[in-house]
Amino acid sequence: MKLFEYQAKEAFAAAGIPVPKSRLVTDPAQARAAADELGGHCVVKAQVLTGGRGKAGLIKLAGSAAEAEALSASLLGETRQIITRLLIEEAVDFKREVYLSITVDAVAGKALIMASADGGVDIEHLAATAPEKIARVLVDLDQGLQAFQIKNVVFALGLAGGETGKQAAAVVKNLYAVFRKHDAELAEINPLFVTADGSVVAGDGKLIIDDNSLSRQAGYELTREHFDSDTEFEAAQDGIPYLQFDGDISLMCAGAGLTTTVFDLINYEGGSVANYLEFGGPNYRRAKRAMELCLKNDCKVLLVVTFGTIARADVMAEGVVEAMNELKPRVPIITCIRGTNEEEATATLRKAGLEPMFDTEEAVRKAVALCAGGKS
Repeated sequence: MKLFEYQAKEAFAAAGIPVPKSRLVTDPAQARAAADELGGHCVVKAQVLTGGRGKAGLIKLAGSAAEAEALSASLLGETRQIITRLLIEEAVDFKREVYLSITVDAVAGKALIMASADGGVDIEHLAATAPEKIARVLVDLDQGLQAFQIKNVVFALGLAGGETGKQAAAVVKNLYAVFRKHDAELAEINPLFVTADGSVVAGDGKLIIDDNSLSRQAGYELTREHFDSDTEFEAAQDGIPYLQFDGDISLMCAGAGLTTTVFDLINYEGGSVANYLEFGGPNYRRAKRAMELCLKNDCKVLLVVTFGTIARADVMAEGVVEAMNELKPRVPIITCIRGTNEEEATATLRKAGLEPMFDTEEAVRKAVALCAGGKS
C-alpha cells in the first residue's frame, strides 16, 4: 500500500526526521489561509500516488498566498487524475539535494539502503546511466542497522563531518526505524535537502507498506484514490487481486506465472488485455463476483484460463457456469480450466453449452480471433 506524501511525512516527523512545515487542504480558500500562515512563499503539492509529480506539473512554487490559491484551484481542477487534497508546504532554501532510501533486497533477504550525493528528479536517470554513483548497503534484519553502516551511508551522501554529518546520521537511523516499524517495502527521501546553514530536511517522502501487514498498521486504509479505476477499488475491497488495462480481453486467470504467460500469448497473437483478475488461490470459489468485476469492462471476450491443484478445476467450472447463468454476459466466454477433477469440470462446461479447451495457446488464439470479429 502506497502512502500519500503527507502520510509519509507524518511518519517521518514522528520518528524525528526533520520535515518542512505544512498544511493539508482540500480547497483553494484553505490553501490561501495555509500559505498566509506559512509566510506566503510556499510549495503547492498535489497529493497523488503517481511518481514524477514535479515533471508532470503537479508541484508548483507560489510566491504569495494569492498565487497559492490560484495554483490550488488549477490543480484541484485537473482532469488527468483524481486530486482531492493538496499539501501546502513552506519553501525550503536549500543548497544541495541528496538521495536516501531503504527497500528490500529479496535475493539477499536483507534491507537495502541506497544513497547518492546526487538527488532530485533525475535520480532514475542517474540509476540508469551512472549506477556507480548510488551506494548500496545491505542490513541484516536480525542484527539491525549498525553504527559503521550509518557512517558509510553518510559518507556516500557526501555529508560526513560536523553538525551536518550528525544530522544526516540521525536521519539514516530514523528512516530505518520507520522502515521497520511500518513493515515497509520502501521508505524514501528524495530529495533530502541540505540548507545553507548545514541542516538536513526531508523535501519529499515515499512510504510503501507491505499489504500483508496492513492488519497491524493502524490508521491506514485503502481509498478510491489509491486506484486507477472504480473496479480496481471494488476488487480490492473484496480482497480480489485485479489490474485494469484498456484492451479487449477480460482475463480470469489462476496464478501469476500462468497469467504472465497468457499475457505474452495474447500479445503475440495481436490481442490486448482489458483486465487481469486472480481467480486462483482463495478466490477460486468466487466465480460470480469475479465475473461481475470483469464484465464491468467494455470487453469483447471473457477468457478463463486456470490450472488448479488445491484450487479444484471442477469447483471453478461450476462457479463459472453458475455465474454465467445468473449474470447472462453479452460477450463470449472461452474456458481452459485444467487440474484437479478436470473430467468433472469438462462435463460441467459442456452441459452448459461451453466448449472446454485444453490447450492454452489455442484458447488464446480463439479469444483474439473473436475480438477481431473472425472465427477461430
